[in-house]
Amino acid sequence: MKVTIYHNPRCSKSRQTLQLLTDRGMDPEIVEYLKTPPDAGQIERLLQMLGIGARDLLRTGEAEYRELGLDRDGVTDTQRIQAMTSHPRLIQRPIVVCGSKARLGRPPQNVLDILPE
Repeated sequence: MKVTIYHNPRCSKSRQTLQLLTDRGMDPEIVEYLKTPPDAGQIERLLQMLGIGARDLLRTGEAEYRELGLDRDGVTDTQRIQAMTSHPRLIQRPIVVCGSKARLGRPPQNVLDILPE
């Protein structure tokens, strides 16, 4: 089964999650999402697979989060998704996709329950 990781090589949790996958003998497709950001449709699919809302996928500590006013009441999921496509640093990482399921690798062990045996 194909495994994909939305990866930021500068992030320790992302590196640890990638290492966990390779230690299990997997050769995941690596998407460096800062270089090739997902489009709105991809983010919507990831949110569905993760079972979370757009707000839960945002990195609230990033300057763009405050600058874009994403913490204000009335901000829609569509606006949050658009912000993530324009500013991919806002996306929580890493995201591992296996089949129709996805997990955030925070902590890395979170991804184990979607991986094949």
